[in-house]
Amino acid sequence: MKIRKPLGTARLFALGFALIIFLGAVLLNLPVANKSGSIPFLDALFTACSATCVTGLSVYDTFTQFTVFGQVVILLLIQIGGLGFMTFAILLTMAAGRRISLAERINVSEAVSAGRLGGVIKLVRRILYGTLIIEGTGAVLLFFRFRTLFPTGTAIWYGVFHSISAFCNAGFDLMGAVRPGSSFTYFVGDPTVTLTVISLILLGGIGFIVWDDVLNSRFHFRRMKLHTKIVLSFSLGIVVIPTLLFLYTERSGVYAGMTPGTKVLAALFSAVTPRTAGFNTVDTASLSEAGLLMTVLLMIIGAGSGSTGGGVKVSTFAAQLLSVLSYIKGRQDVNIMERRLSQSLCHRAFCSVLLYVGMALGAGFVIAAVQPLPLKNILFECFSALGTVGLSTGITSQLWVIPKILIILLMYTGRVGSVTVFMAMTVFRNTDAARLPEEDIIIG
Repeated sequence: MKIRKPLGTARLFALGFALIIFLGAVLLNLPVANKSGSIPFLDALFTACSATCVTGLSVYDTFTQFTVFGQVVILLLIQIGGLGFMTFAILLTMAAGRRISLAERINVSEAVSAGRLGGVIKLVRRILYGTLIIEGTGAVLLFFRFRTLFPTGTAIWYGVFHSISAFCNAGFDLMGAVRPGSSFTYFVGDPTVTLTVISLILLGGIGFIVWDDVLNSRFHFRRMKLHTKIVLSFSLGIVVIPTLLFLYTERSGVYAGMTPGTKVLAALFSAVTPRTAGFNTVDTASLSEAGLLMTVLLMIIGAGSGSTGGGVKVSTFAAQLLSVLSYIKGRQDVNIMERRLSQSLCHRAFCSVLLYVGMALGAGFVIAAVQPLPLKNILFECFSALGTVGLSTGITSQLWVIPKILIILLMYTGRVGSVTVFMAMTVFRNTDAARLPEEDIIIG
């Protein structure tokens, strides 16, 4: 009996996130959530979508605009969006003592990219405990640093808020208390804040299924599944290499005048945060052209599958890169670590990247046609939104109505998943058994 229903699951994800975003927008639109009275509903919707989709793009500075109530709403949206609303719903169901149905297990398996039903509830428990431990540890470390700048109560709240925001790769911050729109630029040379935030971003971005496999293998790399090996190996590479490149491209630019230690911290942060986190310790708009391009490439790659981050995903990037290398070498199979990747998997990887880039460029074209803004800033904003990154060159607050709506749609699609959105919108599926005659065309 066939019990797996991907189309229904896709629609559930899409509608569930949409409902949470709408409810969040209603709450953020209330006068009690704002320090200057209610805000336009479109701006509230933009903020709610950015928080739920763990993006970080915002029309307003979070600290300056929103009251504690509004900040709590944003934090709850971030936590729900980061864990995935289905995972969050299952956690509430478990807390209530209700039995988890088969359909719910299937949905959770899809949500965390588990690929199996067995052990899903155990995985959800690990997600809960792991999230509490990691976010709690991050909050404590940040508290000890923040209490030197703020009152104890404020330091506790800031520690909790930024720990959750960093782990969920959300990019929202309350550093407007220091300087509006500054993010973590005040702490560019502070190892406690910088390294804590980097660690939270990376732990939240590798994917829950990777957590599970690392624990099951007892940290023995050889015993891990191929997916885990690829995610960990490629993640290390796309942190180290960009860090070195940022040190070179920004040496006489935005890093000029910094001490060597501060430059290393700034470059490391610049390499990690485009992986869908959205914080910054240097002014993004002040990066060199090469630095901006590298940031866009990192935003496209993103985080791990089934994680709190976005992008095309590390494993997708790896599959595509390996496919290209195999083609260049004239090999029919795509091999890595004594394993062969299927042709259908590599095909899906190429389709995913093409959809991703196509949507960002398409939205960028429309925004450029509607509103006169520098093209590089528009494209940076679009890739940031679709990758649920949150970095910006500073044009977010300047966007007109149509560009704002497009950015909202990009953030939503980036979190739910481009393929999932298209599946949810598809009413009819091609079930024809007959196949047409094959004929080749000239390539290249």
